[in-house]
Amino acid sequence: MRALGIALGAIMVVTGAIWTGQGLGYIEGSAMTDQSIWAIIGPILAGFGVALVIVAARRRE
Repeated sequence: MRALGIALGAIMVVTGAIWTGQGLGYIEGSAMTDQSIWAIIGPILAGFGVALVIVAARRRE
């Protein structure tokens, strides 16, 4: 379960970074480009991903 939590958290961080980049207009090519809602949701998702990685890494098995 520890590895799963770390992997899921890492995916959340990467996805959040991509959504942020699209929302800010740095990454083009989708309907999410220049949509400010994704510039808000992206960092929130990335923050939850970082928290999940920290919790999973500190968990004892």
